[in-house]
Amino acid sequence: MFKALKKHKDLTLYSSSLALLLLLLRWLEFRFLVLSTSLDIYIGIIAAVFMGLGIWLALKLFKPKAKTIVVEKEVYITPTPEFVLNQNELDNLNLTARELEVLELMAKGMSNKEIADQLFVSLNTIKTHSGKLFEKMEVKRRTQAVEKAKRLSIIP
Repeated sequence: MFKALKKHKDLTLYSSSLALLLLLLRWLEFRFLVLSTSLDIYIGIIAAVFMGLGIWLALKLFKPKAKTIVVEKEVYITPTPEFVLNQNELDNLNLTARELEVLELMAKGMSNKEIADQLFVSLNTIKTHSGKLFEKMEVKRRTQAVEKAKRLSIIP
């Protein structure tokens, strides 16, 4: 192999110098490209860094912190003795008989439309009774009204 290199010494030297010159030209071209577009390259690098930071931050902020575990338990309800209406609380709240009727039907899980059909009145009348009922009981929702009424022994 070395004999072949010695035999073609001029050709090897010439080709090596051409390859070195080509590498030098490519390196100078790259340097010129980097110098002329350095601002674009720096902006691209900064954009890539901030994009990565944004993705990392979004994953950290919106990752659920705890798993939701649903536990089902049997609840044993002992039957209560005969229901006794607490007339004092009923008088304190100043509920009308119709509002009390609406409250009892709400406790049975009926919708406003079903209550209106049951009492033979319009849906707007039931909404008015419900609004007055919520106002008098100082609650915002049907479930709160029913819970408070049961706690005060107004409904069974």
